[in-house]
Amino acid sequence: MKPLKRITINPKVMGGKPCIRGMRVTVGTIVGLIACGKTIAEILADYPYLERDDVMEALSYAAWRSEERELDMVTG
Repeated sequence: MKPLKRITINPKVMGGKPCIRGMRVTVGTIVGLIACGKTIAEILADYPYLERDDVMEALSYAAWRSEERELDMVTG
């Protein structure tokens, strides 16, 4: 995955959830809006401080995270 320039994670912003450029708009919010049928144009109209590249990078980040696997640690 290419480096992310628009996704930030800060424990002091939205509880450390991945956000768009340090703002209080989470990747989950963007993905949820798309899942509900909103278009990118509608999202940008509702959030005028966002840019198209913000939405696209949020979707890329979500796709990348969905491909990750969590492995149980076996101790013994």
